[in-house]
Amino acid sequence: MARLGVLLFLVQIVLAVCALISCLSAEEGKIRALPRIAWVLIILFFPLVGSIAWFIVGREPSPGARNGWPGGGGERQRPRPVAPDDDPEFLRSVEERAQQQDQELFQRWEEDLRRREDDLRRRDGEPPREGDRPEV
Repeated sequence: MARLGVLLFLVQIVLAVCALISCLSAEEGKIRALPRIAWVLIILFFPLVGSIAWFIVGREPSPGARNGWPGGGGERQRPRPVAPDDDPEFLRSVEERAQQQDQELFQRWEEDLRRREDDLRRRDGEPPREGDRPEV
């Protein structure tokens, strides 16, 4: 029985802390019925009843919470990416840029290799091959 009392006490404390955080972080236009300071005092002096009252009466419900379904029902909006690495368009552009840079690097390496081969052939007295000349 004592464990149940401790558990209920902890639930009450957690609920009060959540209600305080919600109350203090709510925008001024989203608070209903009483001013913010009154809600904070009610939550502090009557943690269980004040917390429940805050969540039911004190704050304006979010648009998705009015119909009672967690997803908000109706049309689902595509969530905006929060970070660049979550954005498919950004990832695609990074991949395309990397492929282009790889292709340019490969072409420069080929040109450099052909130029070096031609230089070696000239040193050895052989004429450079016409088909292997780099295109300018």
